[in-house]
Amino acid sequence: MTEYILKNALVYTDSGFQKQDIFVSEGRVLCVCCKLCAEYTKSYDLTNKHIFPGFVDVHVHLREPGFSYKETIKTGTLAAARSGYTTVCTMPNLNPVPDSVEHLNEQLDIIEKDASINVLPYGSITVDRKGTELSDMQSLADKVVAFSDDGSGIQTEEMMRQAMLEAKKLDKIIVAHCEDNSLLNGGYIHKGAYAKAHGHKGISSESEWKQIERDLRLAEETGCKYHVCHISTKESVDLIRKAKHRGVDVTCETAPHYLVLTDADLKEDGRFKMNPPLRSAEDRDALIEGICDGTIDMIATDHAPHSAEEKSKGLKDSAMGIVGLETAFPILYTRLVKGGIISLHKLVTLMSVNPAERFGIKTGFEIKEPANFTVYDLNEKETVNPENFASMGRSTPFEGMTTCGKCKETVCNGEIVWEDEE
Repeated sequence: MTEYILKNALVYTDSGFQKQDIFVSEGRVLCVCCKLCAEYTKSYDLTNKHIFPGFVDVHVHLREPGFSYKETIKTGTLAAARSGYTTVCTMPNLNPVPDSVEHLNEQLDIIEKDASINVLPYGSITVDRKGTELSDMQSLADKVVAFSDDGSGIQTEEMMRQAMLEAKKLDKIIVAHCEDNSLLNGGYIHKGAYAKAHGHKGISSESEWKQIERDLRLAEETGCKYHVCHISTKESVDLIRKAKHRGVDVTCETAPHYLVLTDADLKEDGRFKMNPPLRSAEDRDALIEGICDGTIDMIATDHAPHSAEEKSKGLKDSAMGIVGLETAFPILYTRLVKGGIISLHKLVTLMSVNPAERFGIKTGFEIKEPANFTVYDLNEKETVNPENFASMGRSTPFEGMTTCGKCKETVCNGEIVWEDEE
């Protein structure tokens, strides 16, 4: 159908949610509150439903090319679409690593063929993500959303300085996985009470915040746009808050699991293993304070699917990473919004508006622009069952939890890319 009206929904606006009608024609939003169009256009009654601008996830792993046994662009974007996402930015830990146009083109070809939503790739900061030589950033710049070596921290100050200077020249964002390898000491979960009680090797908080501290100094020195991936510690929040007050051009993200779970929730199961690890309740509380006061700009999932075998080896030996696209909004809505911690408007801003603005991505229902939005029924409850995921990954710490909020439809670039059977 080329023209239709969505009627009586509660629609996200800058000032809150308002009951509005949205008129879509040939994939573009032509008007809002379009009562005059109702006489000659097919309409759908969305009473008691909400319309949000399409969610934007700036941190996902779609695993192609190179690791299609974990996930494919086809399955990963379907998982995103059925959860309300219209744009995802995919990390460069691939084979080949997108450190040159030739390597990037392999990924772009698959995206063109198989993606059901917008997929924006990162270029790697360094050749093969090894941290010793800059990638061909200049040739990649107009083809990638930003630059990252996610999964690997840039270990030397001089290499990060070079990367920031080049990114500044190209007007691109450096997106940093911050991890000082010299401080890991073989750890694989948080260095806290659970690790001590169960004889596990712990990852110190310092391994994260120490590199953030260095990078903030370099970003201030170079004037580079800087974004910090998946922060998990109270020290990270404090450092970024202070840097913002100094005028450093920095944004950051955290992930749903760090806002909802702590190391007290750990079980001897690979579905609780990710990097950074689940931290203490004190860290979680600092992260929540950070999203409330604006220090933390956005929520990304760090969707990181692995095979069942890779996640079946307990906390010590399982691969690091969990899936997150299909649980993000329901978990956050249930725990944070219904829990009275943040408003629904704030949650949508963190999951859509803020990441879109920082990374120059269009989403929502601007007049005469392609429609990118999602329809949710917030009253519908579900129990998280990984067997129902569209993602090939099944490992989630939220398995068995009951959540509120179900995606009923997702429209990307004017096309319906997901519609609930009901």
